[in-house]
Order: sequence, then structure tokens, then C-alpha cells
Amino acid sequence: MRIYRTFQTSMRALRRNPMRASLTTLGIVIGVGAVIAMMEIGAGSSTQIRKGISSMGSNVLLIMPAATTTSGVNLGSGSALTLTPQDCEAILHECPAVLTAAPIVRARTQIVCGGRNWVPNQILGTTPEFLEVRQWGRLAEGEMFTERDIRNSNRVCVIGSTVARELFPGRSPIGKEIRLKNVNFRVTGVLATKGANMMGMDQDDIVLAPWSTIKNRVTGSALENANQSMSSGTSSSVNTLSNLYPSGQTSLYPQRSEVQIANYPMPVRFTNVDQILAVARDTQSIPAAMQQVTEVLRRRHHLRPGQSDDFDLRDMTEMSNMLTSTTSLMTNLLLCVATISLVVGGVGIMNTMLVSVTERTREIGLRMAVGAQPKDILRQFLVEAVVLCLLGGTIGIALGRGVSTLVRMLLGWPTELSLPAVVAAVTVSASVGIVFGYYPAWKASRLDPIEALRYE
Repeated sequence: MRIYRTFQTSMRALRRNPMRASLTTLGIVIGVGAVIAMMEIGAGSSTQIRKGISSMGSNVLLIMPAATTTSGVNLGSGSALTLTPQDCEAILHECPAVLTAAPIVRARTQIVCGGRNWVPNQILGTTPEFLEVRQWGRLAEGEMFTERDIRNSNRVCVIGSTVARELFPGRSPIGKEIRLKNVNFRVTGVLATKGANMMGMDQDDIVLAPWSTIKNRVTGSALENANQSMSSGTSSSVNTLSNLYPSGQTSLYPQRSEVQIANYPMPVRFTNVDQILAVARDTQSIPAAMQQVTEVLRRRHHLRPGQSDDFDLRDMTEMSNMLTSTTSLMTNLLLCVATISLVVGGVGIMNTMLVSVTERTREIGLRMAVGAQPKDILRQFLVEAVVLCLLGGTIGIALGRGVSTLVRMLLGWPTELSLPAVVAAVTVSASVGIVFGYYPAWKASRLDPIEALRYE
């Protein structure tokens, strides 16, 4: 009952001067509103960045062949022919920490369709699991090629929205044919729009096809070349018009002439792939997945203990951690700036309460003269300060939510409701009321009743 009566007395005191009470809470309203708005905008930005990292493959492990050396010249990472599609299948079946995996065969060439042509950023030979690896989701149109297409090396492909726009403006590409190095591919689907990645590269400028088809029909090297994925052909080094009638054969069995080799190269079908993309089940599983992949590949490649790996294994943990730490730093910076407003609001409440104590000195003396204890005076002024802060915090929460909603609607910035920020705002509001209201309340409770009654 005493607390209830103290609350009633405090509310009557605040209703005496509503304008002053409103202006006192204005600092808290602005501070809490700024905290809520900044936290929601920061949370939305963090979520957007995490989605961007996830679309790039935050849990993706990149497995590439190691470097090889020819005549003392190091050809760089990826030059060795050590990874095979069977390695990808072994990783998928023997590594519990790996969710899925897909082999990759790269190509770089021009696409021709009728009178239009285009050179996409990426031409990849892969499997249907590639969409799950890159979290591409469903196709915008058509369907993905199947494992049967891979086994049969069928000439089918799926293209990105950028390629579809450049080669098939205003019409559907499904069922149409495109030509890669004089090999016709039938378009079976169009990938959903993914947009640019965090490096600014257009992810929709891509062509996907069965890895066996790309390997055997597009990037297949001639007999004279060793690395199939880096083949360039021999037609540019031989002018077929300068040697129309080759000289007689000197060996017992006929051999192919330079003209025949240039015009009809015989492809060598290696089963190696350029790289393998594997996805860990979650971020915490990345170290375990890397260890399991290393053990499987070393066993399959018959590497002895102490012998260096013939493959390179990389992850995106460093980039993910860097972007996450940057976002957290910016959010904390904004939070610190908004907290300054709360401090300013607390100082305003202290100033107002000190003025109130001075104005109500005779009232305090009268209450103490009729039996009020110093702790009752202390409790009354503390309740007044806390009520002002909680009222300002409530209005500030509504203001912050409204600002974040307007930012999302008008500017298109991502925002996200932050319940911890709301709870923190209420807690900070009450704390500010207690901290900055204690001194005026203590000063009021220490007044001498006789001196207070004589105060003019």
C-alpha cells in the first residue's frame, strides 16, 4: 500500500506540469528511438550480408588440384591432373560432415545463337548438385539436366538470366539451341535471377551443362596436348592451304599428316575435373569436413605419410569472419552514438528533478513535518524519475519502429525486428531514471523540515 500511495503521489506531481514532464522525456524518447532504429537497421544489414555470403557459399570448400612442375617451371595451382569425378563421389559418401558436393569443369568460349553471340563469365560442366551447393533454389523456367544426361554426355544446358536476355531477347529459350565451339546444346532451363555477388561479378552470366559433355565435347584436347581443360587446338599453327599435297610416307605404316591433325583432331578423354565444390553441413562443421576430405583424398590418391598433398583445400571462413566483424563493428559504433542521446536525456532528467526539488521545498518540508520519513521522500522522487524514463522509453520504442519501417519502405534498406534491442531499451530507460534521479531524490530526502517550511 505504501508503494501504491507513493506512485499515486508521484503521478499527481507529474500531472501538475505536463509540458515540463513532456520536454523532460524528449531526450529519452530520442535516445531510445535512435537505439531501436539503429539496432534494427544494423540487424537487417547483418542478415543481408549473411545472405550474400551464403549465396557465395559461406560453407563451401573449394578443392583444387595442386601445382605441377614441368622442366623446372611451376605451372601454378590447378595445373596437376589429380581430381576425378570419383573423388567427388567418395567425398559425398564417406565424409559425414559434408552435405553435398559437385565437380566442376571450366570452359571459356563464345556462345552463338543465330545472328547473336555472347561470351559468358562462366561456362561450367557440373552435376545437378551444383544448384544446392550454390543455394540457387528453383529454376525460373524449364528444368535442370539429370544424371542420365551426364552418363550419356547429352548436349543439354541450363543458362543464366543474363545469357537468356542477350541471346533470346523477348522470347523463351527453352528448347532452343546454342552453339559452343561448333557443338550444339539444347537449352532445358533458365536459372533464377541471383544478381551480382559481393565482388560485383554477375552471377547470372553463366551456362551450366553436364561435366562429361563439357569435358569430352567442348574442352577435349587433341593428342598433342596434355591438359585437357587448357587446350587450344593446333589449327592456328598449321595453314592447311600451304600443304595441300604432303610428301610421301617414310614409315612402314601411314601416319596422320599435319593437315589431318589440324582439321581432324582426335580428342583425348581424361576423366579429371578442374575443381570440386563441397558444402559443409554448417559453419561449425567446416574444420571436421576439411579433415575428412583430406583423409579421403589422400587415401584415394595413395599418398604416403609425410608426402605432401596433391590437392589444395580452401574455405571462405576468413572472408565470412571479416565481413561479419565489419558489420558488428559498424552496428556497435551506431549503438554507441545512439547511447550518447540516452546519456543526454538522463542529464536532462536530473536537471528537471533538481529544479522540481527546489520548487517543491515547502511541500517536502510540510510532508516531513506531518510524519513522512526521508526514505518516503527518496522513494517518491525516484518513482517520478523512473516513470518519466519508462514513459519516454515506450514512446521511443514506437518512434524507433516507425523510423525503421519508413527506412525500409522509402529507402529500401533491409531492417529486422530486434527484440533484444527493445528489452535493452526498456532496461536502460529504467536504469537512467534510477541513476540520474537518485541524486535529486537524495537531496530532497536530506532537507531539514524546519528550513524547508521557511523556504520561499
